[in-house]
This record gives sequence, structure tokens and C-alpha cells, in this order.
Amino acid sequence: MLIPLALVGCLDVTDDDPTATSAQDLHDPPVLVLTPQVSGTTARIQSIAPITEDVVWASGAAGTVLRTTDGGETWVPRPVTGAETLAFRDIHAVSADIAYVLTNNGGANARIYKTVDAGATWTLHYQNTIPLTFYDCFAFWNPWQAIAVPDAEPAGTGDVWRFDAIRMLDGATWENIGDAFGPGVPGEGLFPTSGNCVTTLGQRRAYAVVAGADPSRVVITDDQGDTWTSYDIPIPGGPSGGGMNVLFRDRRHGIISGGDVATPTVPQDNIARTHDGGETWELATPTPFPGAAYALAYLPRGWHHRWLGHHRPQTIVAAGPSGAAWSRDEGDTWEPVPGAAAGYFGVAFASSRRGWLVGRDGAITRIDFE
Repeated sequence: MLIPLALVGCLDVTDDDPTATSAQDLHDPPVLVLTPQVSGTTARIQSIAPITEDVVWASGAAGTVLRTTDGGETWVPRPVTGAETLAFRDIHAVSADIAYVLTNNGGANARIYKTVDAGATWTLHYQNTIPLTFYDCFAFWNPWQAIAVPDAEPAGTGDVWRFDAIRMLDGATWENIGDAFGPGVPGEGLFPTSGNCVTTLGQRRAYAVVAGADPSRVVITDDQGDTWTSYDIPIPGGPSGGGMNVLFRDRRHGIISGGDVATPTVPQDNIARTHDGGETWELATPTPFPGAAYALAYLPRGWHHRWLGHHRPQTIVAAGPSGAAWSRDEGDTWEPVPGAAAGYFGVAFASSRRGWLVGRDGAITRIDFE
């Protein structure tokens, strides 16, 4: 998106053991405990990618890449040589040793780097050759197959704009699939606010949420990007607004967060849901904090869902420049995250018990459901 303010992290998590429960778990609601952590940087942390409750990667402005192996007790810099001034708006962690980072810079500075040695060294995995193009986020079907989506750019004359999306299907080569992605209109782009402006489900489906024009929309592929279909969403679009994050918990049920970044103090319709795979969307209850919801994450199913009931919708957490909140019923009702300061722009979970909020001035805060 043309107003790249801040980001969030990627969802790469597994469920807890469903047998791990107790009588207290079954009767008492979960309690959120926040633990601020020392990141060692004042740069804005924009994306976070947990592997386990102990191993987590994070990235952000000013070439920032961080890694922890002790649940965030210590965060270790993993700098990328030659990228010290670039903005790493998205990070995808494959394992404790393997990760990819994506810049949100334009032209030749639109890059993807990869490490296979826990960040000790990085290789340039992709470098853009289109002068104006910059990528907002990427998502992976598996360690060898992925997609990255940019803002739209003018395609010759007239009002047709082009998204030069790229994909990797062999673990090594990125190819341009802009012709398949479909045209845009003037001003359209994606918000690099979370790493979730494009997400995947299974081995072939992907979803990208497009903002910057009215209506805002989600585009969906069932064949790894060979073809795409566009559907309007009810979160208001415009030059500074629209959908920001799109997540699906199964093939039918998904959720989008967003809003207008130009009105951070105004309550907004910033959450929408689908029950039919993304063909139709309805507004959910807005978050209790005003402004746009920059960050969005599902909690993996685990012990707390015994308290919620096996057939209840999943728990979600949302955050933005004005606050953070969580919902036990996928956006029907919300509760503020107690003690959460404003300015968290990323959220992701390693398990149903533990996740992290990240944001401005190097902020990293661990969330524990107890």
C-alpha cells in the first residue's frame, strides 16, 4: 500500500495436545498475562514469526532481524549484510535455522533474503527488476513454494493498473504472475501492516486483500496463482483505507481486519468475516480500540477451547496504533487486552498459550494465556 505505516507477523503454528487440561481449565476463563521484553533496538518491529514457544523470529525497520531461542528472554540481532537501511516488512520462519525476510523498498531494493544457518549469513534469494514495484508481504504454502504481492502500478495508458505478483514453486526461482493476478485500478495496493495481506491455506489456496480504492476486495486462488477471483469486502476502502489482513482457519471460515489509517482516533468498521470461503463477507463487531486494526491473529486450538466449547469459533487477537483486543467468539464480542499499550502493529502465536505483540520503538511483548 502507498501508506506503509507498520506491520505484523506470519502465522506458522501448531495445536497443543488436546488432552492437556484440568478441572480449572474447563471452568475458568483464560487470563492474559503480558510480559514486556527487551528487543535491543529502537527500530519499529513489524513482523513476527514463531516456530515454537521458545524459537521466534522477528523483523522490522532499519534492516532489523531478531531471533530468540528462549521464549524472548533474550533477542539476538541477525543482521543482513548490505540491507542495513532497508525495511523488512515481513518474515517467514521455516525452522530454527531457516527463514526468509522481505523488504518493502522499491526497485532494486525490493528483495527477499534467505538464511539456512540461523541468521549467521544471508543470501539474496530474489531481487526485483521493475523500477517502481515494491512488495508488501509474502506467504508460503510449504518451505519451497510461496507467493509475494506488490502494490499495483500503472500499466501503460488509461486507468488499468498491474500487480506484478511473483511466486516460487521450486524452492529457488521466483516468476512473475502479474498477468494471472488480474488488473487493478488507480491507487490500489496492499497494506504492509502485518505480513498477512497475503496468506495461504493448504497446498494450493492463497488470499490477498487489496485496499486503496472503494470497494476494498479480496482476491483468491485455488491453484497456486494460475487463476484468481476477486470479491468485494464491506470494510470501507479509499485512498487510505480498506482491508489489511486476511486469515482463514479452514476452507469456509475466514476473517479480515483493516480500516482507515488516516483517522486513528475514530471508531471504525474494521473487522469482517466469511462463512463461504470468501465469496461473501459480513461486518463483525468493531474492535473496542478506535482506528484501523493493523494486526490480526488466530490462536491455534488448544486447552482454552475446552473452556470455550468444542464447537465455538476460534479466539482472535487484533491490534493497532490505538490499542489491542481479543475476542473469544471470532469478532462477535471483544475485550481489551489488559495493560497493552498503543502502538503494537504485529501479533502472532506459537501455540494456544503463547504469542507476541510487536510494534514501535522496538517493542516486543509476550502474551501468555493462563
